[in-house]
Amino acid sequence: MRNPNEKTYPDCSFISRTIEVGGLPKGELIEKLHQSSILINEYGKRLLADDQFTTSKTKYCLETVELTIGNLGFPEGATTDQIFKRAKELGLELCPIELGPYLRLQYLDQPEELSGNPLQKHQAPSGSITIASEKLTDDDDFPKGFYLRRINGVFWLRGYLADHLHVWNPEDHFIFGRSEKSSR
Repeated sequence: MRNPNEKTYPDCSFISRTIEVGGLPKGELIEKLHQSSILINEYGKRLLADDQFTTSKTKYCLETVELTIGNLGFPEGATTDQIFKRAKELGLELCPIELGPYLRLQYLDQPEELSGNPLQKHQAPSGSITIASEKLTDDDDFPKGFYLRRINGVFWLRGYLADHLHVWNPEDHFIFGRSEKSSR
């Protein structure tokens, strides 16, 4: 359990990355994931295949912030809506859905999944990082976004399901975009 007195963003520890996004058509991006031996679960494949998943024709850089739900001020966890609302209040932004594949291609020093920690149903897996992004649809049976994992040396881009009632744990890691005002 996390310390309820732990500092919150931006006064807490967090990881900042600058990721190059865009420039590849969707088919080439998917091919690059395969060429890089990145595995994709069925939910991830559904996201990538959906017509609403689009890619930017031009390259751009996106500054991201990785932190825990607890670092957003939720020592007991929070729903996705609560998390996204608080992040916005703190000057963080949702990421474009296309960040998932580009971040997976560039983030190759992700720590290994902790062995001996069994996967708990309906919870973010140990060592995973969820990308905060707008959902493509309100359909509860359609994946809401991507998360990254590294298991036994293998990099994964995975999609996930989470309805509006799902409570994320305070230790769960999320990635947000950093807006102009939050980087001052």
